[in-house]
Amino acid sequence: MPFVRIDALQADGARLEALGRAVHEALMETIGIPPDDHFQVLVGHDGVTSTLRYGDYLGVHRDEGIVYVTITLRAGRTPRQKRALYRRIAELAERYAGTEPRNVFVTLTENAPIDWSLGDGLAQYAPPAGPEACEPPAFQPGGHRDGG
Repeated sequence: MPFVRIDALQADGARLEALGRAVHEALMETIGIPPDDHFQVLVGHDGVTSTLRYGDYLGVHRDEGIVYVTITLRAGRTPRQKRALYRRIAELAERYAGTEPRNVFVTLTENAPIDWSLGDGLAQYAPPAGPEACEPPAFQPGGHRDGG
């Protein structure tokens, strides 16, 4: 279950929607997520009250068309799948939102099944735990420097 955040400079609702669609379709095509596994935060920055910084790092010239795509997902994808995902996001961002591939900056953060709660205060992907796993640790006075 990927969780996606997309930040784009000078992006209206239509462009953000197109970028979200591009990323979601790329995730379905390259790593096989289901269509209803669709969790995204789409943020437009106006360049005045909020903005994005970018540079020409590693010989890639970026400009005000910059789009940052941050994807958090469970570990286990191969380098080949990740490369295919990056390529497909750039292709579809250009097709749907007119974003030049050089302006598509993608990062993946992988984690473990226990790192997800999809609602109801449960760790749906983690193996079941005994009742003691739900109890908070016992308070021990003086256990922390700040007194708590």
